[in-house]
Amino acid sequence: MLYSYLLTRSEFHLAPTPEGTSRDAKYAYRVYLNLLLLILELSGYRVDNNKSRKNPLESLGEANMLSSNKLASVLISDSDVRQIIARGDTGIERFDSTLLRLYSLIIRSAAYTDYSKKKRHDLEEDVKFWTVILNTIIASNTMVQDAARTDELFSLTGFQKGVEMLVATLNDYNDVRTTFSQAKKSLNDSLEKAYELYHALLLIPVYITDMEKERIENAKTKYCPTDHELNPNMRFVDNRFVEALRMNPDMEEYLKEHPFSWEGDYFLLKDLSDRIKQSDIYKNYMSAEEADYVTDCELWRNLMKNVILPSDALAEALETRSVYWNDDLAIMGTFVLKSIKHFAQSEGKNVALLPMYKDDEDAHFGPDLFLDAIKNKDLYRSYIDKFINGNSWDPERIAFMDIIILTTAITELVKFPNIPMAVTMNEYIEIANYYSTPRSGQFINGVLYSVANYLREEGKIVK
Repeated sequence: MLYSYLLTRSEFHLAPTPEGTSRDAKYAYRVYLNLLLLILELSGYRVDNNKSRKNPLESLGEANMLSSNKLASVLISDSDVRQIIARGDTGIERFDSTLLRLYSLIIRSAAYTDYSKKKRHDLEEDVKFWTVILNTIIASNTMVQDAARTDELFSLTGFQKGVEMLVATLNDYNDVRTTFSQAKKSLNDSLEKAYELYHALLLIPVYITDMEKERIENAKTKYCPTDHELNPNMRFVDNRFVEALRMNPDMEEYLKEHPFSWEGDYFLLKDLSDRIKQSDIYKNYMSAEEADYVTDCELWRNLMKNVILPSDALAEALETRSVYWNDDLAIMGTFVLKSIKHFAQSEGKNVALLPMYKDDEDAHFGPDLFLDAIKNKDLYRSYIDKFINGNSWDPERIAFMDIIILTTAITELVKFPNIPMAVTMNEYIEIANYYSTPRSGQFINGVLYSVANYLREEGKIVK
């Protein structure tokens, strides 16, 4: 998720001061800043340090119908915007006479009526709202244009260009925030899909058993069935672990809220069933003199470990179901094996399936790791660059995935003191070997070791 987000995100920043001496360019930039600050003033914010100058809308406080919009909130907190306000040379005061009129026009507009119908707004909606207001009310208002004409640099071309620049900035800002929201949602979706995979894998024995049971019944009713078909060995289809799983309360509850079925995957189930019957695990189980509940559980634990999870057919089926599942198969497979072991130890009593998260700390680990890695990506990149050996590694040619892996590993080192350093080091070296280049494991190991020692010496990690 971090890789996808950082690869596709667009940076938000104010447009830079124009270079050169073009009159239109200079004026367009002044209009650009004035209109940005005008949005803040209409939302009730003070945008200069002149105490004698009053924003008539500031006194409205919470009664200002535009004061709660998220766009103004994030703009006023932006460091570049605050520097512009602190500088105090924008000429925004020339638009003072337009504020009350603009405010009245905005709150009486059809755009505001539609906007106000929703109790909650996200940033994307606020950007769209202000873009519409900017183009249809503010920029076209004669009072605004008359105020703009008092600037000695005024030109109609420059004015229109300034409006276009602000619209582009707002949309850029919306793009990065929307991408961020989508990335967080994708992270949550991937975690939920992983938990779905855990249940899906546990259900495979149920569906294979039902398929075999149907095959046995069909064989009994065919023309001239054999003695073995009329009197089949029912040990496999009467497996007590499968029945316990079928009736498990946690499984029933999960499927009520998250319906899942393998019924449409006949060829997968047939392939797995055939492979099971060909295995020594199955043959030994069916030929044994007796089988108890523990033996029934161990059959499926061994089949899952040695036949089902390594199956190429399963991997292909999972890939068609979810883009996340092939990567999640290994870890979810271990959870399934652990659950079957719990069934074997239960002596036939109800078994609690593994929860999605062990505790609240576990639930917050993934999102917190993701958010902190993004928040501190530039700082952590400086640590990485500090310890790259230029003779061996060209910083500009390092695999982007390696940078993402290192950034995430450093985040874990710094922000999660309860995770031993050796665990973090080994985990991310393994991730690098799996996801990146053949040399990535060695590279991650060397740089991460150096960064960890440096951070420990600086007192930024104490483990």
